[in-house]
Amino acid sequence: MNKPVSEAFLRLVTIMDELREKCPWDKKQTIQSLRQLTIEETFELADAITDSDWKGIKEELGDVLLHIVFYAKIGSEQKQFELEDVINGVCEKLISRHPHIYGDVIVNDEEDVKRNWEKLKLKEGKTSILSGVPKSLPATVKAMRLQEKAKQVGFEWEKKEDVWEKVEEEMAELKEVVDTGQPERVEEEFGDLVFSLINYARFLQVDAENALERTNKKFIRRFVQMEQEALKKGTTLSDMSLDDMNDSWNSIKQQPDH
Repeated sequence: MNKPVSEAFLRLVTIMDELREKCPWDKKQTIQSLRQLTIEETFELADAITDSDWKGIKEELGDVLLHIVFYAKIGSEQKQFELEDVINGVCEKLISRHPHIYGDVIVNDEEDVKRNWEKLKLKEGKTSILSGVPKSLPATVKAMRLQEKAKQVGFEWEKKEDVWEKVEEEMAELKEVVDTGQPERVEEEFGDLVFSLINYARFLQVDAENALERTNKKFIRRFVQMEQEALKKGTTLSDMSLDDMNDSWNSIKQQPDH
């Protein structure tokens, strides 16, 4: 670590020590009270990444780094671990899981790296190749991670055309149960369809979570614009007919997205 970086990191650690000692709010925090805030900061970072907002990414990385230092401070107070233990622990993990860099293992591409990574994790005591996927991950992200993990042991479709056939199969199964009056079956088949679509996204090298979030943002942007257009005409969406709203929506769709 170069001197400016090490000095900046030490400054953050020193400030954290001071806040923990002197600030009533910081003194009161526990790992439990910080948990939800950490989740929010992580999602704010994800938002900035989706928008390619480099200024936002820089700011949110700082917030996440603060939380890491905060947890380490509490860990030290509880005599559980020190900040250097956290740092050295991840360093040792990176070295042990990159034998193609720090050892004599030879890899041909990134897929070899991923396969070796999963094999090493199993040697470290993981009971399943899927055990490293956090239970609390958002469902779309979790589906991607489960599929990527399964791929490392060869449980994978050969080509994207096969995956699309599976999508169509799941779509047909959903159609069969939609009008049966069995909501649990409908939910199950819908889940299977979404899972297969996420799998197809992987074969297209598309981040399904990010793609959906971009669509969410696009919908919000266009819907708000539709509300604004209605106000300019002296009306509101609730006073417009569905045909009028569709006309407005289609007109907005023709405009370039910002």
